[in-house]
Amino acid sequence: MKNNRRDFLKWSGLAGLGLAGAPYLGALTISPEERKSYKQRFNMSGFVAPKIDKVRIGIIGLGNRGPSHLETMRHIEGVEIRGLCDLLPERAAAAKKRLDGTSHNPTLYSGSKDAWMKLCEQEDIDLIIITTPYYMHAGMAVYGMEHGKHVASEVPAAATIEECWKLVETAERTRKHCLMLENYAYGVFQVLTLNMARKGFFGDIVHGECAYNTSKMGNNFSKNMYWDMWWLRLYASKKGNIYPTHGLGSVAQIMNINRGDRFDYLVSMESNDFMMKAKAEELAVKDEFFKPFAEKTYRGNINTSIIRTVKGRTIMVQHDATSPRGPHTTIHAITGTKAMAQEYPLPARISKDLNGWLPQTEFDALAKEYTPTIITRMSELTKQMGGHGGGDLLECWRLIDCLRNGFPLDQDVYDAAAWSSIGPLSEWSVLNRSNSIDIPDFTAGAWEKNLPNMDINLTRCGDTKVI
Repeated sequence: MKNNRRDFLKWSGLAGLGLAGAPYLGALTISPEERKSYKQRFNMSGFVAPKIDKVRIGIIGLGNRGPSHLETMRHIEGVEIRGLCDLLPERAAAAKKRLDGTSHNPTLYSGSKDAWMKLCEQEDIDLIIITTPYYMHAGMAVYGMEHGKHVASEVPAAATIEECWKLVETAERTRKHCLMLENYAYGVFQVLTLNMARKGFFGDIVHGECAYNTSKMGNNFSKNMYWDMWWLRLYASKKGNIYPTHGLGSVAQIMNINRGDRFDYLVSMESNDFMMKAKAEELAVKDEFFKPFAEKTYRGNINTSIIRTVKGRTIMVQHDATSPRGPHTTIHAITGTKAMAQEYPLPARISKDLNGWLPQTEFDALAKEYTPTIITRMSELTKQMGGHGGGDLLECWRLIDCLRNGFPLDQDVYDAAAWSSIGPLSEWSVLNRSNSIDIPDFTAGAWEKNLPNMDINLTRCGDTKVI
């Protein structure tokens, strides 16, 4: 793999793509039945890598999320930004300019379809952050691990089931971390309810509800928001829940998925498209640029998927990025045998009986009692630095602190694979009249003995500072 770029590009589907490219790499390319005999090479759950005092970072993709991670990482102690890559030279140069006056002096890679490979091959890089269009994430992550790097990928980490397995196999073989940067898992209410669940407040967890529901019509039809209109092209080439992880990750952690329970199977159903094609046709009347988009058909406006776990819990996962439903919502509803909680519609609420939501004073008292250490320790910094309610800072700080001190990461490659797999599996279900489909066990049975992770109370934590 290291020495044969041609074979790698053929496998990954990235040949000729650079940082733009085809809108979709395929659907369910490996059936669950073909993987039931998979033997785990090495259990990456709880994996501890050798300590890295100075974490040398390379960032691939400098359009939207890349500059955000650069800005966050530059303020974390023990980080050195050594490489920056984007297909567009002006973006790479602009990102480097952000570092003027600092000690960071990264090498720039740009202007060719495989410039990112050169960054992965750079010897003095320990960690690669991948923020390109998501159908490129898995191929880049695999190549990075093959070249001795830990990788942290934006969401989802993979676009196909084959890619999910490739991430797992490569991480186990190379013993390199493969983390999906799920910042919503570090939301204040998300980690509060995780702590409450671990301390038995909800009793047995029965059901969870989650979503990524927010209108992206303006963004997706903007000529300047996303490179090559890639998000709109995805909406014209895929079915199912194409963006499942923001809501799902925190619910999965509360249910200890891959650590005592696992996803078993799902069903998925979606509406027709009542909005996107009409919008494209409306724009095409005024602007020739949109005429090709007016000729396309689009995925349904709202997708709803239901996951059942091996232990008999259920999860509703929803995606709607088109309808004018009002405020952004991830829902984040947790139902247990003793209590339930829900964040949206705002404000967050908790209920313990049939009398409805607890009064604000009782809610505040519970929040004070159960707020985990990661929030109390970092609350002022997250207010100052912002970024998804502080989630951007928390996920990056935890990643660096764990790498510097030799602690397990809060999430692992099995989380990245399982959470991402809902995308292609939900598409299969939609295309097969909402029939159920098995969800692969990416841990190969290790889920039964793996211990819960995401150390929100910082029982294993170093002294890495934010400066």
